[in-house]
Amino acid sequence: MNTVKQILETKGNQIWSVNPNETVYNALEIMSAKETGALVVMDRDKLVGILSERDYARKVILKGASSLKTSVRDIMTTKVAYVTSEKTVEECMALMTNKRCRHLPVMDDNQLIGVLSIGDLVKASIAQKEFLIHQLETYISGDFTTA
Repeated sequence: MNTVKQILETKGNQIWSVNPNETVYNALEIMSAKETGALVVMDRDKLVGILSERDYARKVILKGASSLKTSVRDIMTTKVAYVTSEKTVEECMALMTNKRCRHLPVMDDNQLIGVLSIGDLVKASIAQKEFLIHQLETYISGDFTTA
């Protein structure tokens, strides 16, 4: 069973973040450059929120606000769901489904160590299932070596 720690070891633990006082426009520029749908919002070394494309769409565009004048603090999600590195792919997917989010910060000992997207979890889940299928096919066909 894949854990968050295993996924981060493969994916890497690059964290894209923004300060809560930055403009939403600056945050969108970072999202575009890094090809990500969300940024964690950090005030010094403390996680204070997450800003997603969904936040932008619902709290800026639909309200007729300006991304050049609106600060990240004004639209970020402050109740951030997160996981620890020991959690499994299935536990993360269940949490994302229940909280209706697409990105999960990973926190160990109150320190942000990475961020997972739903895509990361789906990729890990598919790889795990493909491995299991291969193992079962090998077993069924008898095409394995014994020690």
